[in-house]
Amino acid sequence: MGEIILKFDSVEEANDARTALDGHKWKHVMWDLDQRLRAVVKYNAGLLDSEKEATDEEANVADKLREVIREILQDNNLSLEY
Repeated sequence: MGEIILKFDSVEEANDARTALDGHKWKHVMWDLDQRLRAVVKYNAGLLDSEKEATDEEANVADKLREVIREILQDNNLSLEY
């Protein structure tokens, strides 16, 4: 694999540097969210409490949210897959 160098030269660019360095964390957080929503849809697990059963309405909302997440990712040429 080739070398990639990111340069941030000033204090004002500190947030940009942190964003660049934390990209993998953001991806993991989105993957975790997607997996929680998937559990609601597939296994009828409660969203906030996995010990409780999800209602039909919660499952429908979880399914729609997964679709929206994937649409937004696709629009930005991103993927949750590793």
